[in-house]
Amino acid sequence: MLQALHFLYDYNTWAMQRVLDAAERLRLQQFVAAQDGHDAIRDLLVHTVWAQWIWLERSRGESPTARWQPGEFPYVATLTTRWREVDGMTHEFLTTLTEADLEHVFTYQNSAGETWRYPVWQALLHQANHAQQHRSEAALLLSRAGSSPGNLDLLVFEDERIARR
Repeated sequence: MLQALHFLYDYNTWAMQRVLDAAERLRLQQFVAAQDGHDAIRDLLVHTVWAQWIWLERSRGESPTARWQPGEFPYVATLTTRWREVDGMTHEFLTTLTEADLEHVFTYQNSAGETWRYPVWQALLHQANHAQQHRSEAALLLSRAGSSPGNLDLLVFEDERIARR
């Protein structure tokens, strides 16, 4: 399981960077404005990065409740900087885990004050899957805005990774 999680989060890093690179090519207004009844690309990506951060914190035994506000990230560069910090912390956390740690059930309270319990492995898989959903939504909006992130398939990532070796 640990090997699969490391692979999945390496892919997560690659795919998110592609999406952020595509967002960087937009005009600022395209990044921050809602599109055709959808959230702004910025808002969607802020949620994606925040979700990675909050699930990391929960997995480490914390229960933060505050959501990040999109206005705190006026530019793609400010969001990219924060994402790199969160992604680095995520990868660092993964290096500390053993197979036994993955079975540890943690408890947290969400922003509504509800208590939930999950094993670490489920939270990590959930977060990666959640990010994939929102990256896909962002990729569609980016493509409509003329800045596709390109192919985000897992095996494209693997083929590129092998080619770099």
